[in-house]
Amino acid sequence: MPRPHRSTTTRDRHRHTIARTQPPCGLCGDPIDYTLTVLPDQHGQRCPGPLTCRGCVPHPDRYEVDHRIPRNRGGSDDLTNKQASHRRCNRAKSDRTDGGPIMRRSGSLTRPR
Repeated sequence: MPRPHRSTTTRDRHRHTIARTQPPCGLCGDPIDYTLTVLPDQHGQRCPGPLTCRGCVPHPDRYEVDHRIPRNRGGSDDLTNKQASHRRCNRAKSDRTDGGPIMRRSGSLTRPR
């Protein structure tokens, strides 16, 4: 069965709803700096050039939305299945449901043994 179309309007609304309360990272528990976007003066392979670009490499600690249960594992695209995370934590977790190598300090995410 095909997945329903994802609306960018809904995605942006969810991002703003979560960011409004500025919660800590749902994966590592550390605070998130919601002002970070890119690494200044760092340029990726597809960069048009340093004369026109002010930085195009995403900051590893910037805010991203993480799906608690990944969509490819049956998770929904609802706000209840989303949480704030650092980019680095979200990338490390990838599409795992056990929290990956990142685990909350409170122990609420634990790996099966």
